[in-house]
Amino acid sequence: MAKVYMITYDLDKPGQRYNDFQKILKEKVSNGAWCHYWDSAYLFQSELSPKKILEALRPSLDSNDKVFITEVVNNHQGWLTKKEWNYINNSIF
Repeated sequence: MAKVYMITYDLDKPGQRYNDFQKILKEKVSNGAWCHYWDSAYLFQSELSPKKILEALRPSLDSNDKVFITEVVNNHQGWLTKKEWNYINNSIF
């Protein structure tokens, strides 16, 4: 069963493997439902555990990068556009 996660990250060398990080997250980690409405964070669905998500992303990370992955429950608030909220509520939760 898919769960919803948020991942936040600081990739200290964005040009180096940033594209690899995004590609792995979008194509291998997420089940296709994801959004990137924040500069350094994604909200997404995945069948994987946080440990497995990190293992999948590890090849795109350097030793000085920072990543935090947490499960998100359907109890949320924020300041986003109506279109963004519709996608989150209809496609991710």
